[in-house]
Amino acid sequence: MQTFDSLGLNDKVLKSLGELGFEVATPIQAQAIPHLLTSDQDLIGYAQTGTGKTAAFSLPIIEKIDLSSQHPQALILCPTRELCLQTTTAIKGFVKYMRGLSVVAIYGGESMDRQLKALKHGGHIVVGTPGRVRDMIRRKKLKLDRLQYLVLDEADEMLSMGFKDELDAIIGATPEERQTLLFSATMPKGIQRITKEYMKTPKELNAGRRNMGADKVQHVYFVVRHNDKYEALKRIADSHPNIYAIVFCRTRRETKEIAERLIQDKYLAAPLHGDLSQSQREQVMKHFRKKQLQLLIATDVAARGIDVNNLTHIINYQLPDQLESYIHRSGRTGRAGNSGISMAIITPREGGKIRIIERKIGKKFEYQQVPSGQEICQKRVFNFIDKVERVTVEEAQIAPFIEDIYKKTSWMSREDLINRFVAVEFNRFLAYYKNANDLNLSLDHKDDRKRDKKQSRKERKKGKGKHQRITFTRFHMNVGKKQNLTPIRLLNLINDWTRIKNIEIGKIEILNNFSFFEIDQHYADDVSRAFNGRPLGGVTIALEVANAAQKPTFSFADKKKKKKKKRKKF
Repeated sequence: MQTFDSLGLNDKVLKSLGELGFEVATPIQAQAIPHLLTSDQDLIGYAQTGTGKTAAFSLPIIEKIDLSSQHPQALILCPTRELCLQTTTAIKGFVKYMRGLSVVAIYGGESMDRQLKALKHGGHIVVGTPGRVRDMIRRKKLKLDRLQYLVLDEADEMLSMGFKDELDAIIGATPEERQTLLFSATMPKGIQRITKEYMKTPKELNAGRRNMGADKVQHVYFVVRHNDKYEALKRIADSHPNIYAIVFCRTRRETKEIAERLIQDKYLAAPLHGDLSQSQREQVMKHFRKKQLQLLIATDVAARGIDVNNLTHIINYQLPDQLESYIHRSGRTGRAGNSGISMAIITPREGGKIRIIERKIGKKFEYQQVPSGQEICQKRVFNFIDKVERVTVEEAQIAPFIEDIYKKTSWMSREDLINRFVAVEFNRFLAYYKNANDLNLSLDHKDDRKRDKKQSRKERKKGKGKHQRITFTRFHMNVGKKQNLTPIRLLNLINDWTRIKNIEIGKIEILNNFSFFEIDQHYADDVSRAFNGRPLGGVTIALEVANAAQKPTFSFADKKKKKKKKRKKF
């Protein structure tokens, strides 16, 4: 272990680090700082979120800044405004005792005039998001002709967010003789292109091997039917009373719905998605950081740049489309020496994705069963009793009430008192989980599917010869006319992909970018497994149970009725 005193930093910086509680350097800091202090060679650093990258690249830059020149000498690009602000705050803390060194943040969502005024007063180090930085360069408000250091922080995230053009334009506006530092957790093809085009014989530091998960994160998966995912999420939360987690969903719509259902079910939860205003987002994050919320329901895009310590769990309600994103998700727990758990709630069809992720991160997932109702109640009771044992008793404060309490409870035996005491706290859980079903499936789900189909046939036989009303499950799908989807093509896809014939189809509505359709509820899981994750027209299909308030307009059943009526006329 190396201390910061041994890395060659000046006394003023060391004084600031001491006040901030920095003592022992992390692996990426111990490797990067000495190299950057003594070399102008480009650098690629592979490191997970929360490993101290900001100090690793900023401390050497701080040492090299020429305070006699007021031109921007270092540009640090971040994928989101949150990470931009966090990086700026961190660097300002490092330079607390270095008078005259200015750090300026430029990012979207705030008045450009205010940021321009800050730049006019200096800006030795500029920290910015790609969109706003490119805009200022185009307006000739930010001049990078004397730039010496360019840092691409979380470069893979910037590319996955679609900032390729912005990065090319920004890098093209910097001098060729600059030193370029690139930090990334994964190494997709886009990053490889940047390293070849814009970096000169870079040195590689593997403080966490590329595409690897954080060391202290345990990876767990549960297997359930698609329609049981929400119930599984609730049981996971209930079985961990002190859970402090981010729940990742694939779409904004799903994020809103899951958060709303959790709030209705009295969980301390809130959504984080792109439809929130900046003030709403800041309010949500303020409550979450203060642990007034236990569950933050978020999309990948909305969660980028979030810096929250001590997360106990990451829960993948849906696995990401880009598997590199799983590394970023799971890296948000198990930080700063803590351990954490990354969970995935999957359907049997997604077992292949788990195997791919295992190969990518070099770690095995542990299969666990969704807790039963009895297990949950037991854990909640023990957790409550533990709290009672640890509570601090202020005898002076409760003394005036003790005599009355003894009188009130004197007629109860010890056992009766304990039973009532537990019942008051746990009646809700005991009632809810009294007849709880087993939600668990295995990845080898053929037997489960055969059992389901057999049960469905039995139910239909019971109604044979009678009028039996079919109950439909209604789905929303993120493909539509733009992907050349038609009702006939949808029918063919259902038949081909599920390999099940004669599935009853209800109403269908196909719009430009998405669609709705209804399926006999007995086959809803089969259709969900068959469709989710498949490519169609350049889009990865995301199939979700639809909001009942939205009504489709086209029905194959209605079309059949119309044909019959026409025949009668003739």
